[in-house]
Formats: sequence, C-alpha cells, structure tokens
Amino acid sequence: MNKTAKTWLIVATSLILIGCIIFSGVMSVLKWDFSKLSTTKFQTNTYDITENYKNISIKSNTSDISFISTDSDKTTVVCNEEINLKHSVTVKDDTLLIEINDTRKWYQYIGVSFGKQNITVNLPKGEYGALSINTDTSDVEIASDFKFESVDISLSTGDVTNLASATDFIKIKTSTGNINTENITANNVHLTATTGKISAENLNSNGDIKLKVSTGKTNLSNIKCKNLISSGSTGDIYLSNVISTEKFDIKRSTGDVKLELCDAAELSITTDTGNVKGSLLSEKIFITQTDTGEIDVPKTLTGGKCEISTDTGDIIITIK
Repeated sequence: MNKTAKTWLIVATSLILIGCIIFSGVMSVLKWDFSKLSTTKFQTNTYDITENYKNISIKSNTSDISFISTDSDKTTVVCNEEINLKHSVTVKDDTLLIEINDTRKWYQYIGVSFGKQNITVNLPKGEYGALSINTDTSDVEIASDFKFESVDISLSTGDVTNLASATDFIKIKTSTGNINTENITANNVHLTATTGKISAENLNSNGDIKLKVSTGKTNLSNIKCKNLISSGSTGDIYLSNVISTEKFDIKRSTGDVKLELCDAAELSITTDTGNVKGSLLSEKIFITQTDTGEIDVPKTLTGGKCEISTDTGDIIITIK
C-alpha cells in the first residue's frame, strides 16, 4: 500500500470514529430514544360521529386499524396520524367513510419516521351492514362484539385478526401477512394469503370455505361447512375436527396434508411432494395413487368416494 492510500485510509477511519463519537453523544443526550430523531410530526385527532350510518368503508395507506367495542351508543374514530397525512371521517350515503387525505409536498416524502399511524374505531356493540377495508401496509384487528352483513378486507402487507361474524360473506386477502379468524359464523368464507399463514378456529358456514395460500401453512380446527376448498403452492395444511356436508377439495404442490377426526361426503386430496396422513370419522371407498411412497388405507367398501394422489409421499388413513 503506497503512502497516499495509507493517508486516505487514516483520514477515513478518523472521520468514522468522530462520527461514532458524535452520534453516541447525541443519543446519550436523547437517552437513546430513536423516536426523537424522527422528522415526521404526528398528532392525534378524534372524530365524533353524530349521524346515522349502516356501512363502514376504510381506505388508508399505512395505518393499523382496530375495531373496539364501546358501551356508549356513539361512534368515535381516533386517528394517530401525520400532520400532512390526515384522514377524513365523514358519513355519506348511509356509509361511515374513513379515507386518507395526502397533502404532502414532494419534499415532505423525504425524512426519517419512527412513528406508526393507527386508526381506532370505537364502535357500539351490535349489527352493521357491509364492512370494507382497503389498505397497503397495515395490521387489522376486529373484535368479536360485532356482526356485519359482509366483511371485505384487502391489504398488501400486514396481519388480519377477525373475530366478527357476517350474515353473508367474509373475504380477507393479504399479500404478505397472516390471517387469523375464530369463533365466527358466515354464509361463505374466502381467505387468501400469498406469503403468510392462515388459521381458522370454531368457524361455522352454511356455504363454502375457500382458502388459498402460495407460501404458508394452513391450520383449521372445529370447522363446519358445506364444501371445503383449499389450494396452495408451498406449505402444510392441518385439519382437526373439520366437517363438510358435501366435499373436501384440497390441492398442494409442496406440503403435507394432515387430517384429525375429519369427515366429508366425498374427499379429493392431491399433493405433488408431501404426505397425506390422518383419521376420518366414517367409512369411504378409497382411490389412492403414489409414485414413491407407502399406501395404508382401510379396505372398506361403503361410504363416499375418497381420492388421494401424491407423487412423492405416503398415504396413511385410519377410520375412527
């Protein structure tokens, strides 16, 4: 290494050390509270809803959304939001509208932010019309004290926890995030997660339950429905005490299918790379196929049709 290179290396190292010392000094004064470095200013705004409404529609960008029950007969919406990125809260056409209102200039997009926007809907217990939530990067939580005519939630990145029932349908879709729902009833249920986990527990449906994942596990327990339709690319599916009056239709590319005390009039299970194992509650006529794997199913001659196919995997089923 020549003399010039050594000189510049010493200078660069010195500057880095000086920067570290200055940064440590500043953070010590701030008691290592990184939120104080934020260039984004937040404020909390409360909106009291005095008009009657039936439906609820929320459109946001990055706000976490929570529905909390209140003993009051009035609805209150509390928004912790950026000063130049507020939400408008209005009632129009029998619908409570909560929408993002971005008034930022181009230069206000540049900065450091350690805060998180959130919307809290304090809602009286009871029944409502259609609930629609559309957002980009958010977590959504809905308490169990509500019942809607329909629930339609769509977001890009974030988790959804829904404990509210619906008289018609529940549709939840997220690209990157988990979906959890439990103790609910609905006529039809559609849950879609591209990269994430789907969990459903204590769910009763008069119609179909459709589940779709690309990469993630699916866990179902204590489910009753007409048809269970599940597809996925990579990920296991585990079913415990899942009962369909008509059919199971389960497809996986890479993943195991596990059944525990489940049943349907007919079953169709297909997986490319994975095992199919578990127990059913009634006799079936088994039609099975595997390229490389073990097959062990009851030699029963009554009941509905049960077709199981896998390329690489075992097929082991028992009747309880």
